[in-house]
Formats: sequence, structure tokens, C-alpha cells
Amino acid sequence: MSGAGDRQATTTRDTTRDTTTRWRSYVALGDSFTEGVGDPDPATGRERGWADRFAAAMARRDPGFRYANLAVRGLLLDPIVRTQVPEAVRMGPDLVSLCAAGNDLLRPGADPAALAERLEGAVATLRATGADVLVFTGFDTRESPLLNLIGKRLASMNDHIREIAHRQGAYLVDLWVMPPLSDMRARTDDRLHLNPGGHARVAARVSEVLGLPPELDWHAPWPAATPTTWSHRRVEDVRWAREHLWPWVQRRAQGRSSGDDLGAKRPELTPVR
Repeated sequence: MSGAGDRQATTTRDTTRDTTTRWRSYVALGDSFTEGVGDPDPATGRERGWADRFAAAMARRDPGFRYANLAVRGLLLDPIVRTQVPEAVRMGPDLVSLCAAGNDLLRPGADPAALAERLEGAVATLRATGADVLVFTGFDTRESPLLNLIGKRLASMNDHIREIAHRQGAYLVDLWVMPPLSDMRARTDDRLHLNPGGHARVAARVSEVLGLPPELDWHAPWPAATPTTWSHRRVEDVRWAREHLWPWVQRRAQGRSSGDDLGAKRPELTPVR
């Protein structure tokens, strides 16, 4: 699988502007990763996630910073492109993040090349507004039994995303080259979504890619794990299959999504409080 680092994007960005004031508004697009599933906010009870964390860091530098998050868990690429991208264009932010197609790759017969073509069209549409755009590769799946089933597709999609970033002058957040995210200590019990520690590291990586000072060191190793026995791990595997894998299989068979009937958590650009 590919492990290439971030490519230098060719852009027409105004590099004379101070990085602390270049972006005063930000719209996040995507699915559960960007919605923040796995990172509940104790203060509000809703999902927080890396995008909220990044926006909060920006607001600490600029109290007038505005943020919207249109991401909804479970969405495939086409609904994201059809519904979220036009909303972002309407809002006209300085910065947009787009992470999509992960759910598509879990579907039988998914074609990374075809997905990449549609994703690039969305990135081009957003770039045409003058906005800077962040795109993301998938992270290393080898420790996740569900995601590792699509390892070859994901490697291909990652290569396409790196090329999209280069061609479209987008910022590339290459999650594949973040070793802490391949560790199960970065995940929730479902072994799929990032936990608060994982989301915090992604937020730091986003800041770093944008040339801003990250609020933590995403490279830092996780604390030592508590040793477990083979039998304990097998019990956990059974529990995971019962509580997470089987419900996911049932939803797929019924044509349902975890995001059915859910709307965006921050549908308009508003100041971060």
C-alpha cells in the first residue's frame, strides 16, 4: 500500500497574507469522520471531532472566525457532492475541507477511479470559488478487521487523492502517514471511528498542513497499553462482532444508513463559541 507523504500543491494562493488571518471562515464537508463521530463533547452531548477542534483553535487566534459543518455520518460520495458542495459554494468560505468516498469503498464493486473522478469534480468546483480546499487520504487500516478488507481499494483511492490535490492545488492531509492513527488506541470500540485522542491528532495535523502551529504533537506515541490475554482478545472480538459488525451488516442489507434522518450539526457559518 502506498505510503507517500504530502505532495507540494501548485496553487495561486496569496502567500503574502498572514497565516493567522488568511482564513476567517471554514466549511467542513463529508461523512462521520468530519461530523466527529467517536468524539462526544461532554459540554453539549453532540459529536465534536477534528473539524470542531480545528475551528476552535482558529477561533482562539481570531474571535471572528466563522465555521459550518455539513458532514453527516453514513453518506456516500454522490449525496455529499450533490447536497453539501453547493451549500459550501453558496456560503463562500475562505477554506473548505472535503473528505468523502470512504463509505463507498465499503460497498461491493466500488471503483476507486470512478469515485476519484467525481471527487475531483467537486474539488474543482470548490477551488473555482477562490476557496482553499483540504482533502484527505484514508488512514492505515491494517489494525482494523473491517477496513482492512478494502485495503487495496483504499490504497488506490489514496493515490488518486494525492494526484487530485496536486492537480487542483488543494492542501493534502495524508492520514496514511500518521502512525498513531493505525493504532487501535486511536479508535472507538467499533474499531472504525477515531476516538477523542485520534480526532485531536487529526486536528493538529490539519493545522500543521496549513502552516499553522498545532496545539499538540500528533507524532507522540500512545501511552503503553495494558497487556491482554489471547482469550480476552477473542471475547472482545465476539463482542465487537455482535455490537458493531452485525448491526452494520443489517443496515447495509436493508439499504439504511446510520445517518438516515440526521441533518448537519452546524448548517450555517457562525462564530465559534
